[in-house]
Amino acid sequence: MSNRRSILWWALLALGTGASVFLGRYPSTGFTSPAALRADPLVAIVIVQLRMPRVLFAVVVGMSLGSAGWVFQTLFRNPLVEPGFLGVSPGAAFGAALAIVTVPGAGALVPILALIGAFTGLSASFMLARRLPYGGWIVRLVISGISVSALFTAGLGVLKYMADPARQLPELTFWMLGGLHAVDWNRIITVVPMVAVSLGLLVLFRWRINILSLDDRSAFSLGARPAGERVLLLAAASTAVAGVTAVAGIIGWIGLIVPHVVRRSVGADSRFGLPSSMAVGAIIVVMCDSVARIATTAEIPLGILTSLVGAALFIAFLSRGAVRIQR
Repeated sequence: MSNRRSILWWALLALGTGASVFLGRYPSTGFTSPAALRADPLVAIVIVQLRMPRVLFAVVVGMSLGSAGWVFQTLFRNPLVEPGFLGVSPGAAFGAALAIVTVPGAGALVPILALIGAFTGLSASFMLARRLPYGGWIVRLVISGISVSALFTAGLGVLKYMADPARQLPELTFWMLGGLHAVDWNRIITVVPMVAVSLGLLVLFRWRINILSLDDRSAFSLGARPAGERVLLLAAASTAVAGVTAVAGIIGWIGLIVPHVVRRSVGADSRFGLPSSMAVGAIIVVMCDSVARIATTAEIPLGILTSLVGAALFIAFLSRGAVRIQR
C-alpha cells in the first residue's frame, strides 16, 4: 500500500509539472492551448526559455526541501525540526547574500558560500544543543536552532544595511522573500548537478535512515556506524538545501510540513517516505509557483505562498492531534 501511494504522489507530480508549464500570463492569463503555440512563435520561446526552467527548478526546490525535512525529522526524532529551524536555510541565505553584497558579479561563488553557511548553521545548532545543561534533546535542539537562525537573520539585516540601495537592496529584499523569477537554464546548469548528487545519495541510503533513527546502541548492533552515517546524510540534505536557497532564496515551511503529510499517507518507513517527501514537496512548490505567476500582474513572492500553505496545514494537523511531540 505504501509503495502504491508513493507511486501515486509521483504520478500527481508529473501531471502537475506538465500542466504548470502551460500556465502563465502570455498570450492570456491561464492555460496556454496548443493552438496558441502554432499561432504565435513567441509562445514557444516563452515556454521553453522562461517557463520550463522555472518549473523544473520548482520541482528541484520542492524535492530538496521535502527530503531534507524528512531526513532531519527522522534522524533527530523531532517532528518540529526542519532546515530553517536548525539554521541551515538562514545560514545558506546569509552566505549567498554575503556573496551578492561583497563580490560584484559573484556568479558561482554564491552557491559555494551558501553551502558553507548551511554547514555552519547546522554545526552550530548541533553543538549548542549538546552544550545546553537543561531540558530534553528535542527542546535543546529547537532552542539552539532558533538562536542560530536568529543570528544569521541579524547578519542578513546587516548585509541589507550595507547593500547598495539602488541596485543590491531591492534584489536582496525580494530574494529573501523567495522566488524563482531569476531562474534560467544557466542557473540550472550551475546548481542542479550539486543538488542532484545530494538527492541521489539520500535516495541510495534511504533504507539506512530507518536504522539511524534508532538509538546509537541499537543502530550499531544492526551494522550501522551511527555517527558517521548521520553526518553523511545530514551533509547531503544540507547541500541540497544550500544549492536551492542560493538561487530561490528562503522558501519556508516546506521542510516542516511535508514529512507530516507523507507520514499520514505512506507511513514512517523511509524507503517510501523519503521518495514521497520529494514528490509532495515538489507538488506544493510547483502549485504555489503557478499561483505566484498568474494570480496578479505583479508576481507574488513564492516564500509568502509556501508559508501560507504550510502554516495552514500545520495548524490543521495540530488541531487534529496529528503532530506528536515527545517530551
